[in-house]
Amino acid sequence: MALGLVLGRVIPGLAGALDAVKIGSISLPIAVGLLVMMYPVLAKVRYNETHHVLADRRLLVTSLVINWVLAPAFMFALAWIFLADLPEYRTGLIIVGLARCIAMVLIWNDLACGDREAAAVLVAINSVFQVVAFGALGWFYLQVLPSWLGLSTTSAEFSVWSITVSVLVFLGIPLVAGFLTRTLGERRLGREGYEAKVLPKLGPWALYGLLFTIVILFALQGDTIISEPLHVARIALPLLVYFAVVFTASLLIGRALKMGYPRATTLAFTAAGNNFELAIAVAIATFGVTSGQALAGVVGPLIEVPALVGLVYVSLWARKHLFPEPARAAAGPGVWRLNRCPS
Repeated sequence: MALGLVLGRVIPGLAGALDAVKIGSISLPIAVGLLVMMYPVLAKVRYNETHHVLADRRLLVTSLVINWVLAPAFMFALAWIFLADLPEYRTGLIIVGLARCIAMVLIWNDLACGDREAAAVLVAINSVFQVVAFGALGWFYLQVLPSWLGLSTTSAEFSVWSITVSVLVFLGIPLVAGFLTRTLGERRLGREGYEAKVLPKLGPWALYGLLFTIVILFALQGDTIISEPLHVARIALPLLVYFAVVFTASLLIGRALKMGYPRATTLAFTAAGNNFELAIAVAIATFGVTSGQALAGVVGPLIEVPALVGLVYVSLWARKHLFPEPARAAAGPGVWRLNRCPS
C-alpha cells in the first residue's frame, strides 16, 4: 500500500497513464492483477467435488439470503447513518453494497483455508444474481425504500451490459482457465501428480497478483487519499463497520448451522467482500468520473483490502478456538480436509 502511494506521488503522470489503459470501463492493469491472482486459486479447485456443495442447501440458501437480502440492507442503513449529510457518498456506498464480490474473495478464502469448491460455486451463483438483480436492487435501495421511509431518493440507471462484462472478465476468464488447467493436468499427471507438481508452481502467482493489484490501486488513488483525507475517513468508517459485522455474523451463522470451519469461512468471506471494479464502473458510467459516488467506489477497495487481510487472521484464530475437532468431523465428506491447507 505504501509503495503504491509513493509511486503515485513520485512518478508524475503515473496515475493518469495507468487509468488511461482500459478496455471499455475496465482498468486493464487492475484486470491483469485480478486475473493473475484468481487463476491459481481456481486451478486448485477440485471441480468434480462441487456436487457436494450443490447438495448443501443450508449453505446455498444461507449465502443467498445474506448476500442479496441482509448485506445490502445493512449497507443501506450504514450509508444513511454515517453519510446522511453527504448524498453523493451515501449513494456510492449503497452501490458498493449491491456489488457482491466475485474476484478477490477467492484469494481471501484460500488464505484462510476455506472450502475452495464452495467458494467457486457461491461466486458463480453470485455472478448470475449480479447480472439479473443488480439493476432491480439499485432501483429499490435508491428510490423505492427511501421513498417508503420518507428519505430523499436518487435516480440511477444501470447498464446490464457493463455488469455482464465485469462478470465475464473477472470470473469467466480465470474460471475457464483454471478448469482447463485442472482437467488437462489431472488427465496427464493424475490428481496426486497434478497437485504435487503443478500447483506448487502456480500457487505463488496468486500472491504476486494480489500484491500487484494493491500497488496499482494505491498508485491510482494516492492523490485522492492525500488531498481529501477527511472525506476518505468519512467513507471508510461505515465500510469498516460493514466488513467487521457482516464477516463476524456470517461466520457465527455458519458455526451455528454446523457447516464446519471451511464452509463457514467461505460463507463469511463471500458475504463480506464486494465487487469494487463493478461498483466503480457503475458509479462512473452513471454519475461521472469526478462524482462523489465514484470516490466512494474508489475508497471501497482501499479499505477492503487491508480489512479483509486482517479478517484472514481473525478467521484462522476462529478456526482454532471456535471450531473444535468434533465439529470438523460432523461437517461431512469433502468439507474438512486439513491436508489441503496450505497447499
